This record gives sequence, structure tokens and C-alpha cells, in this order.
Amino acid sequence: MRPSYREPYPITGAGVAVGALVAFAWLLLFGLVGGGVAGYAWWTLLAGGLAWLAAAVLVRHGDRGVATGVAIVTAGGWSIAAAIVAMRWAQTGDWPLW
Repeated sequence: MRPSYREPYPITGAGVAVGALVAFAWLLLFGLVGGGVAGYAWWTLLAGGLAWLAAAVLVRHGDRGVATGVAIVTAGGWSIAAAIVAMRWAQTGDWPLW
């Protein structure tokens, strides 16, 4: 009989959903701290960086499903922040982050 190997931390839909919800709340709370477009963008960038560090630790030592949810939502949050910055830049002609 051949040996069978089991995944120690299988990725589940529930884990991905939990990671996504936690990352969404995390980015929302940090985004609400910033006043205006520049503050929102910088706080979202910081929150996303911290979230990705947590996801990297989870990939190595914890639940990879949760890490996947965190990474997906963080990438989406950064995309939204970049779109808002680009829209403000296009409207005013002035780079909003400096």
C-alpha cells in the first residue's frame, strides 16, 4: 500500500471567507482614520502592508485559507485606493499624496 500524505492546513471556503471579512474590517477601520484622499490612501497602504505581513505568517505557520482571504481583499482594497487617487489626480491635475 502506498503512503498517503495529508495537507496539514487545508484551504477551506470558510477560512477564506473569515480572512476576507477580517481584512475588510481591518482596511475599513484604517481607511476611516484618514481624512481626505491622501490620508485614506496612506492609511490603506499601511493597513494593507500589515495585513500582508500577517498573511505571510499565516501561510507559513497557520491557516492558508485565511491568508488567502486576507491577501485577496487587501489587493482589492489597494486597487480601490489607487483608483480614488487616480480619479482625484485626473480631476485636479495635482498629485494628491504629497
